[in-house]
Amino acid sequence: MPTVRDVREQAGEEPITMLTAYDAPTAEIVDDAGVDIILVGDSVGNVVLGHETTVPVTVDGIAHHVGAVSRATEDALVVADMPFLSFGVDESESIENAGRMLKEEGAQAVKLESGPHTVDLTEKMVQLGIPVMAHLGLTPQHVNQYGGYPRQGTDQAAAERMLELAIEHEEAGAFSLVLEHVPSNVAAEITEALEIPTIGIGAGPDCDGQVLVFDDAVGISEWTPSFSEQFGNVRAEMKSAVDDYVDAVESGAFPAAEHSHEESDLEDLY
Repeated sequence: MPTVRDVREQAGEEPITMLTAYDAPTAEIVDDAGVDIILVGDSVGNVVLGHETTVPVTVDGIAHHVGAVSRATEDALVVADMPFLSFGVDESESIENAGRMLKEEGAQAVKLESGPHTVDLTEKMVQLGIPVMAHLGLTPQHVNQYGGYPRQGTDQAAAERMLELAIEHEEAGAFSLVLEHVPSNVAAEITEALEIPTIGIGAGPDCDGQVLVFDDAVGISEWTPSFSEQFGNVRAEMKSAVDDYVDAVESGAFPAAEHSHEESDLEDLY
């Protein structure tokens, strides 16, 4: 199983692959494929639970999914995505929430949607033995502040501040950095400036790795963002299988004789 040190040492050496997973069967598939990192994302809120945003996801909710993924994973590094307001408000509560993901649910690291408020917190968590993956650019937990999901780092001042924050989080001990929905040239410059690996999502090809939402990557999602790619059409396969099931039950073809058994020694019940 890779460690955070292994991931850190991949910077500039070997592309890092990361996908989300929210349950044991998906984690098994992702793990068996040799993906380096499984992110149990707070995207579970809108991908799996039917919420419009990630904001409603709770600590108990993410812990439930982290445990399921951890129990099914043998090789990948499991990272727990800390949900909205589970960190950055009170330091001791932030540390307790993050520590729970490692101590009780089996994750090896946590991800924080980062900003000026998470630099000192990152340093404290790392000192206590909680590895931290930072996250800059588009941070979906700020959807109500952004008014949507706009690109980030698109002007000079914002790009420079992003670089500053990236360096500050590296110095605080973060072992990697997710860059989401930022200009590819900005991501390239940040990647060049850091020793820790960057993992991009909508941030161009020059990051040290890439991450996608599992449902988007395999084609389950009905809609995907412009920076994503569908590498399969699982939604169509699932629909076809369900349609075939309905047809088989309605026609009487299922269950067939091989799907059931009789106990010949039983007496008539009537």
